[in-house]
Amino acid sequence: MDELNSLFHGFAVLMTPANFLLMIVGITLGVLVGVLPGLGGANGVAILLPLTFSMSPTSAIIMLSCLYWGALFGGAITSVLFNIPGEPWSVATTFDGYPMAQKGEAGAALTTAFTSSFVGAFLAVIMITFLAPLVASFALEFGAPEFFSVYLLTFCSFVGMGKGSPMKILGSMALGFALACVGLDTVTGQLRLTFGFEEFMRGFDFLIAVIGLFGIGEILLSMEEGLAFSGKNAKINPAVVFQTWKRLPQFWVTSLRSAAVGIWMGITPGGATPASFMSYGLAKKMGKNGANFGKGEIEGVVAPETAAHAAGTSALLPMLALGIPGSPTAAVLLGGLLIWGLQPGPLLFVEQHDFVWGLIASMYLGNLVGLLVVLTTVPLFASILRIPFSIIAPVIIVICGIGAYTVGNAMFDTWLMLIFGIVGYLFKKLDYPLAPLVLALVLGRNAEDSFRQAMLSSQGDVMIMFSNGLVGSITTLALIMLFWPLISKIIAKIRPPKEDEFAAHREAE
Repeated sequence: MDELNSLFHGFAVLMTPANFLLMIVGITLGVLVGVLPGLGGANGVAILLPLTFSMSPTSAIIMLSCLYWGALFGGAITSVLFNIPGEPWSVATTFDGYPMAQKGEAGAALTTAFTSSFVGAFLAVIMITFLAPLVASFALEFGAPEFFSVYLLTFCSFVGMGKGSPMKILGSMALGFALACVGLDTVTGQLRLTFGFEEFMRGFDFLIAVIGLFGIGEILLSMEEGLAFSGKNAKINPAVVFQTWKRLPQFWVTSLRSAAVGIWMGITPGGATPASFMSYGLAKKMGKNGANFGKGEIEGVVAPETAAHAAGTSALLPMLALGIPGSPTAAVLLGGLLIWGLQPGPLLFVEQHDFVWGLIASMYLGNLVGLLVVLTTVPLFASILRIPFSIIAPVIIVICGIGAYTVGNAMFDTWLMLIFGIVGYLFKKLDYPLAPLVLALVLGRNAEDSFRQAMLSSQGDVMIMFSNGLVGSITTLALIMLFWPLISKIIAKIRPPKEDEFAAHREAE
């Protein structure tokens, strides 16, 4: 009941004219960010973050989080109409969304994608509403060892559960840790890794890194690929919407399963992209029409969109309650909280009541308004893609440059952004993930401080990480996550083959 009272208070905060207007602006910009390949939720938030410094933290987080919801919606438009994923998590939507558009069912595919996104987000927000205060109150018992063990669990989960080579994830994370160490040591007051450059004394600002890595890096990659837009036109009329809504309830099992997968992948650092692929794979395997997936099956749109939005929304739970982001965009928002002078974690619910519950209220209303916006403005946003990419790309680069310069009012930051853009481009070409680098850059210093405090209190005894049941269980789980790729290979070798696998092996012989 306390949660409901707090939620109603959050709606009162959200419904002030200024905050409501910022919510609409955030959603509209977010859809635009989602539609344009080369921009993404994380980069859109990063570019606009410097513009929020003069706002109150509550107003700023409402606008930026609504931009995030809009980006999640907008990615489906290009996936369905142009077969171009506006966001990485929209790739799975192209598998059946674009074939539906080819068959003249673009309106039904878009309605399905938008409605499924709303359902996934709504279920995730309900979970956040009732679970976040419990997690926060539990986390009040944490000390330095417990906080470090949670940071360790986050980093190890990226290695063990991340998509791609564990060694590449480790390499990306190691670079992030190295960048986080540059500047003034908060414990000893000494300079580290500045190599005589005065500009490095304040360290690498995560915002400049994110703008370069995600924004400039994606633009360079898109320019190299010679991206051109071509696709189907779409108009969504009320008849198509209501006809599609009549069909969607038959996929309620798929929706619930996909939402569960998305919520889990959002709380753990899996993210929206693997959640969408995992849900699509489960729906294809367990659905009645799995054989038709890839040919324009409506269930093939329901599964990835529900999971992606559920994951994107639930990623904010660990950020708010523990100060640990579950996605790249959540990592950018975490940096924003620190810039605004707020300390993410359990005390945030006590000290910044309006902030937390205003944000949670914006999740409810923002996703509902986002659904209405995209259903009514699809032709408008789709027409933006008729503009040549040679015009769009320079505009995005200029916006990124302005955002980077605004951080410290220094031209050095703009050059640094370009360097990070080249790094982001190389990472994409070499298939190195960017999310672990950003996570380590944002959390590296906090993790280091927690570890050093724990070591000082234990006089250098590492076994303090197993000194009680709580910290010991979290540390053990972190180690399991770290070595999970190796553990899974060992299990696969010891496990006896199934009968069908054995028969196939015999036939091969």
